[in-house]
Amino acid sequence: MTDEQLMHRASRGSESAFEELYRRYARRLQGFFFRQLGGDEEMAADYTHDVFLRVYEARNRYQEGSNVATWLFSIAYNLCKNAYRHNEHVNTYLATLEAEPLAEDDAEVRMDRERLNEALHTALQSLSPPLRLLFSLRYEEELTIPQIAQIEEIPEGTVKSRLHNLMILIRKKLQHYDKE
Repeated sequence: MTDEQLMHRASRGSESAFEELYRRYARRLQGFFFRQLGGDEEMAADYTHDVFLRVYEARNRYQEGSNVATWLFSIAYNLCKNAYRHNEHVNTYLATLEAEPLAEDDAEVRMDRERLNEALHTALQSLSPPLRLLFSLRYEEELTIPQIAQIEEIPEGTVKSRLHNLMILIRKKLQHYDKE
């Protein structure tokens, strides 16, 4: 059953359909919140439950044909924006980038990859919260440009432009690694 079919059934009162949506998305949303809210597992779990509480409360207002993943991440995105707004200091972005396993056991290559991952992590931490969210939605959650545009309530062209500028900024921050 598709997410949209499950949401349709949940909007009609099916607890099992809602539970299946929770099973499909809870872990992914919790990972999103974990990365966006400073690496706090309990806070990520709380925010994940908040998303599903909001979905449950609004289940009767679900618009058929709407993408469920986009709806869930729109709610998550707005919760993050609210968290940033209420915190005097922005929570640090603590996502760890998992390195792909090396085909060869080359310590130098492994160390270079670790240094690059640390530099990328530092570069991402230095970004403003909206840019970190954009990076996370596109490159970690792998949402499409139309989905991001819908979540952020901006035109697709604006998303493309911001992504382009974001990548230029990250390249500048990592330019000395390009020569190594």
